[in-house]
Amino acid sequence: MRDAETVTFGGSGFDRAGQIRGDTGQLEALLSMAETRVLPVWRGKPLIASDTNRLQFLSPDHAVFNAAGKEPIFLGLDQGIAYFTRDISAWQPDSTDLSMIGAFVDDSEQLHPDLPADQRFAELRRIMARLSPRDAELAAMSVGVFAWHRNHRFCARCGQPSDVSMGGWQRTCTVCKTHHFPRTDPVVIMLITRGNEVLVGRSPGWPAGMYSLLAGFMEPGETIEAAVRREVFEETGVTVGEVGYLASQPWPFPSSLMIGCYGHATSHEITIDPKEIEDAMWLTREDIMEAWASRSSTLIAARKGAIAHFLIKNWLSDRLS
Repeated sequence: MRDAETVTFGGSGFDRAGQIRGDTGQLEALLSMAETRVLPVWRGKPLIASDTNRLQFLSPDHAVFNAAGKEPIFLGLDQGIAYFTRDISAWQPDSTDLSMIGAFVDDSEQLHPDLPADQRFAELRRIMARLSPRDAELAAMSVGVFAWHRNHRFCARCGQPSDVSMGGWQRTCTVCKTHHFPRTDPVVIMLITRGNEVLVGRSPGWPAGMYSLLAGFMEPGETIEAAVRREVFEETGVTVGEVGYLASQPWPFPSSLMIGCYGHATSHEITIDPKEIEDAMWLTREDIMEAWASRSSTLIAARKGAIAHFLIKNWLSDRLS
């Protein structure tokens, strides 16, 4: 697919410098340099400048990091400058409504007392489409690796606590010494078409009128093509013939790799599984164009920046091949 890697979080060629991760002395030296840049993340929200939508990297000794209880994560190098990220989730805002943190739509922003008023912690899914490719890659790395550490504090082999190692890209069991690495869960997301129509569905809890492409986790021993056919049939009863790959997107909410595929439907009738999705329907190109132009009273577009939006946009533009 042309322009496949232009999807949000698609990568910017950032040098992750994996050869440095195991060199504790070099990492400590880099953290002592004034030019080193560190991105603070609070409860999955990176720090951005509200006026420019750019990530805000701070010096390693900035007062914001007084609330950082864990080791910094080494992200990599850019033109000789080292980039790290630190989790400051231990910081408690004085007055903010925390009920929306982690919600599907979180418009809240948090202001730290040691930062300027135009620098806020913002939900990545809300701002992702406005970030530069480099900022998007660094934000996805940071949010994703912190989610992994938060959910994998104990050894999956013996159940004992594990320690952070390799610059934040490994955990080592304190007892059996097993090494654990950040995991990525493969998810197929499908542009299923039949003539001028595309199959869409919605999950419970989504904003009213929002529909997107069908998606589902792959299972052990399953090919991508088989997963596409199984998920579509399980959710809607629609059968799929030819399947092919289009593009992929890292999705750090918390740890997925979205594998974008196309599929040609060989049946049309929909029978949804209410345990899987809330609703599904066929939409024409014209239906989607009306929704995207905000002229539909019943439909709203898939979230901009998500691979579903990217694939539908390219289908509408006839740019899938």
